[in-house]
Amino acid sequence: MVKHRSHSIEFKRQIAREFLAGETLHGLAKRHDISRNLIRVWVGKYEAGEFDEDAQAADLIQEYEARIAALERLVGRQALELEFLKGALRQGRLPRSERMCVIAGPTASPSPKDAA
Repeated sequence: MVKHRSHSIEFKRQIAREFLAGETLHGLAKRHDISRNLIRVWVGKYEAGEFDEDAQAADLIQEYEARIAALERLVGRQALELEFLKGALRQGRLPRSERMCVIAGPTASPSPKDAA
């Protein structure tokens, strides 16, 4: 069974520009291993301005995907913070008078001066 290849918008645009610049259908088809009819379709779409809209849509999709990834990282970080705080609550609360270090936990009790 034949696999269909997917070509980028930029590649299609490049092929259409090369054809419009004077390259032959046969030469382009042979060099890039694509059909001449496909090149004709791409040139028609290029002349109609369809690749510009597709490129804008692709850019918008990339922008949305980047934003989604950033939001997913933020949600993950907040989930970790919530789990940390829930664990701290399960261990019990410290009296307000006791000082606490975020990294090391509660401060150690001073030892008696006469301890050996």
